[in-house]
Amino acid sequence: MKKRVRTYTISAVAEMYEIHPQTLRLYEREGLLLPSRSVGNTRVYEDADLERLEVILSLTRELGVNLAGVEIILNMRAKMAQMQSEFERFFEYLKTHADEFSSQRSDFTSTEALIPVSRFRIARVSRTAPSNES
Repeated sequence: MKKRVRTYTISAVAEMYEIHPQTLRLYEREGLLLPSRSVGNTRVYEDADLERLEVILSLTRELGVNLAGVEIILNMRAKMAQMQSEFERFFEYLKTHADEFSSQRSDFTSTEALIPVSRFRIARVSRTAPSNES
């Protein structure tokens, strides 16, 4: 069964968050909010848009961040979420292929190391001060 998506008009969102509809239009022009459009080209906000709006309002109202700063923060959050997702996929890959890695480890020799392992021993040599004999 498909989950029904709740939608909101610009006036409903403006009233819910006590902001002017022009502020929502400004956020859209700045690329901070991207509501979808209905068949009649009316802005339609979904729950994900409202969550993003709450972050924007928190940054601007509580922390005093300007819109350029908000854009940077939102972009960084998106990149961090993408990196987290990639890390989780990589970690799952490692977990599912752990047996392969452990079997390859037994075949590994020091000559295949990324950093060569030296077979020479280091000997400490003490230096004496040069004599002043002339």
